[in-house]
Amino acid sequence: MAWFKRQDKGIQTPTEHKKEAPDGLWYKTPKGNIIHMRELKNNAYVCPDDDYHVRIGSAEYFEILFDGNKFKELDENLSSADPLKFVDTKKYPDRIAASQKKTGLKDAVRSAHGKMNGLDLVVSCMDFAFIGGSMGSVVGEKIARAIDYSLEHKIPFLMISKSGGARMMEAGFSLMQMAKTSAKLALLSEAKIPYISLLTDPTTGGVTASFAMLGDFNIAEPGSLIGFAGPRVIRETIGKDLPKGFQSAEFVLDHGFLDFIVDRRQLKTKLTSLLNLLSK
Repeated sequence: MAWFKRQDKGIQTPTEHKKEAPDGLWYKTPKGNIIHMRELKNNAYVCPDDDYHVRIGSAEYFEILFDGNKFKELDENLSSADPLKFVDTKKYPDRIAASQKKTGLKDAVRSAHGKMNGLDLVVSCMDFAFIGGSMGSVVGEKIARAIDYSLEHKIPFLMISKSGGARMMEAGFSLMQMAKTSAKLALLSEAKIPYISLLTDPTTGGVTASFAMLGDFNIAEPGSLIGFAGPRVIRETIGKDLPKGFQSAEFVLDHGFLDFIVDRRQLKTKLTSLLNLLSK
């Protein structure tokens, strides 16, 4: 059969020779704007038509921030245990194994040391794809060790938060990470080593109530959901309707809990300028 035949209405391709577009070639934003994934990547995963910031993970942030995407990963093989022998719809170790297989990650945070526009920087970045970026013992330990690395080498520390909060499968062990990371950040402050906290979509729960809001500078990406409890829980608790845009980065900035909002496309430049300013 011919590959095509000319008819009055133009060239038509027989059904058996039509090819579907491969999955993942295009991205559609919540406003309905469509962009090719290659263009999206080249634009720091921000849609140019509406400035929508697509959720990304540690691999993408490291590529955006570190010069030539070169970095030394810290404590990359730490993996969660099962201190409570927890079972919900499946056993906790099975859930961890499934998440590791699906995401290629060991847990919900990665830490690395590299150069950003020639400046040394330690970055801990959370991955929402791993059990909702939940904070368990490994997340707290890796952040604590990254802070120790910053202290030892006198290098600024950047925390990129993206989390649903504490990991329920570890209960009290998870909540302990709030105190541990906060205590480590106090040591960083005493040593006068800069700590910048970047809150991305979403940053909620115990993460917001601890290290995410303890930066020398607390900054956020546009449109990020930032809060402790969810809007529905708050509404039902206080029995009132919430203001428009409640818990958006812009709302949080207007009420004094953020220093500024930064477009991801300018993130590397803004962070470099900020660190140069702090070094003086």
